[in-house]
Amino acid sequence: MGKARAAVVTAAASVMVATTVLAGQAFAEADAASDAASPAAQAARSQALAAGTPCSVGARSCVDLESQRAWLLDQGKVVRGPVKISSGGNGTETPVGHSLRVYRKEADHKSTESRLPNGEPAPMPWSVFFEDGGIAFHAGSPQRSSAGCIHLDAADARAWFDFLQVGDQVQVVKASEERAAREAAATGSDEE
Repeated sequence: MGKARAAVVTAAASVMVATTVLAGQAFAEADAASDAASPAAQAARSQALAAGTPCSVGARSCVDLESQRAWLLDQGKVVRGPVKISSGGNGTETPVGHSLRVYRKEADHKSTESRLPNGEPAPMPWSVFFEDGGIAFHAGSPQRSSAGCIHLDAADARAWFDFLQVGDQVQVVKASEERAAREAAATGSDEE
């Protein structure tokens, strides 16, 4: 009887984990869809694109999740980039947003979610937080997906930390979706 109960508990736990992962993906997709039509997205798309990026000239940092590249911008001009990044992986995607804001910077941050093999909190050097849930630009391997953050190599992470200030706008987009939304808006306004 003990083995049968253990099997039922294990199966129930597996269903709960799968449901949680699928629900998380559905919420992430719904958030991305709602952002695409949000007033912030519409306002960003009413501005010109910063040359060579998929973001508007109002952004201070631009991230393209499709190409896994990022830029720093000053008054619509690229001052650094494109640089290689890595973003969140399955179940921990980096959120898309058009009016994200830098709200905290911490040069020697230690993660409360990620741990090293020895159990110590994982270092997140040069952290620049821009989205709820501890989503930040920080030094990390651009070859390995993150838990939602934007990994930059150490020199780029330091540049992002030095350049961005609390309150600066960050745009995280998928370039093909931005292009399609801008084309749809232009077509829609021509018909009216």
